[in-house]
Amino acid sequence: MPRRRTTPPPWVLDRRRALGDRIAHLRRDSGLSQDRLADAVGVERRTIQRCERGERDPGYGELLLIAHALDCEVRDLLP
Repeated sequence: MPRRRTTPPPWVLDRRRALGDRIAHLRRDSGLSQDRLADAVGVERRTIQRCERGERDPGYGELLLIAHALDCEVRDLLP
């Protein structure tokens, strides 16, 4: 059985941060606070904060809800 990585490789962390930067940028352009985006997605504000800082990978369902709340396509969020 393959060993599970404890820390993702650097390129994954870079992409995660880029995703968070795009979410934060689009959220600010939409005039939404982290609280309002979190309410629209159905998560806590700290979840949005962690996603924006690149500390957490949002799941596909969350990405769909984030894109809907920000009135964009999921592909617009991805680096």
